[in-house]
Amino acid sequence: MRLLINDFAGHPFQVQLSRTLAKRGHEVLHCYCASNLSPKGSLEQRDDDPKNFSVRKITIDMPFEKYGLLKRWKQERLIGRALIEVAREFAPDQIICANTPLGTQGVLLRFARASGFPFTYWLQDILSIGIDYHVRRRMPLLGALIGYAFRRYEDLQVLLSDHVVAISSDFLDYLPLPLMRKDAVSVIENWAPIDELPLRPRQNEWSRAHGLDGKLCFLYAGTLGLKHNPHILLQLAERFRDRPEIRVVVVSEGMGATYLAAQKQSLGLDNLILLPFQKFADMPDVLASADVLVSVLEKEAGVFAVPSKVLTYLCVARPLLLAVPSENLSARIVRDIGAGVCVPPDDIEQFISAAQHMADSPLRAEMSRRARDYAERTFNIHDIAMRFEAVLAANAAGRQVTQKARRPAIIPSRV
Repeated sequence: MRLLINDFAGHPFQVQLSRTLAKRGHEVLHCYCASNLSPKGSLEQRDDDPKNFSVRKITIDMPFEKYGLLKRWKQERLIGRALIEVAREFAPDQIICANTPLGTQGVLLRFARASGFPFTYWLQDILSIGIDYHVRRRMPLLGALIGYAFRRYEDLQVLLSDHVVAISSDFLDYLPLPLMRKDAVSVIENWAPIDELPLRPRQNEWSRAHGLDGKLCFLYAGTLGLKHNPHILLQLAERFRDRPEIRVVVVSEGMGATYLAAQKQSLGLDNLILLPFQKFADMPDVLASADVLVSVLEKEAGVFAVPSKVLTYLCVARPLLLAVPSENLSARIVRDIGAGVCVPPDDIEQFISAAQHMADSPLRAEMSRRARDYAERTFNIHDIAMRFEAVLAANAAGRQVTQKARRPAIIPSRV
């Protein structure tokens, strides 16, 4: 099939899926938004890429506005129209869409329905819940109306999609019942490209370049947005400022990183090291430079988001410290396999206590081993690609049957 896979964020594992589907014989065009500030995967054309795989970056003439509601909405629609032009040129058999703002996805989905392309909504976050929460905090009365409108808009996109691939079974309770009755939903949990994250020594070129050799390093790498609390990382650095052997390293950009930079200067926290997003090719050394890898997620985001950085962390054989709601899938995975410690995101004292324990714990090596073992057992990209192929085959069959005015049963939701 000719597949257009749009991953707005440009994350590592989505483009790995695109490459794998191309190697399995499909012609794949992978799109991402270069104007969106986020950690990116291996999006450049590589020498070993098959000829039937290509990447297209979508850009606008200004940085993508994440936090201004009206301006962002206009930009989302502009990006959607750019994607339509790409789709017209490529003429795909099917479209898969992930990590895409609702305004952008709505434009692309409407085009897909009009053009007859089956559309798979790869549901990475329930965006409307997060939007509703934040607009209500900013403007309670008007925010309630805006939040309701976005919830109905997301429901409509879900219902108009030929299939929804949810990354967690936790999302199923939030999907419209008519969709569930159509059996047009599968659960395929996220993964990380373990083949592109080889094990690297603790002391390496990157750790030496940033003065981390001989230190005990807590490291956070990834987005620090509205659903993350950078104050937790600031508190971590403050509590360890009297231990000269400990460093807190944050690899990020945007609003959260800007906050940390201002606080670092104000408080004189020399043990807090702030760095911009790094090239994906350098990430094995970046993450290997940690003694403990850290992830944070706000309490309110516990059900509508799963931090993919945690899955990347598992690949590099390091223990994890999570300030994440206990019901979140990432917390359940780390807790169940014994790869680290999970604490509530609103309990700073418990987080600091866990960090102090992990800094001195002899169990870090065993946690590291369990993390990598889980990744090796679970992140088989060819098995994952086969599950997506089953969705695509069901979509194609469903479109044929739809012409006869009925909908088929779709594949089971889990392996």
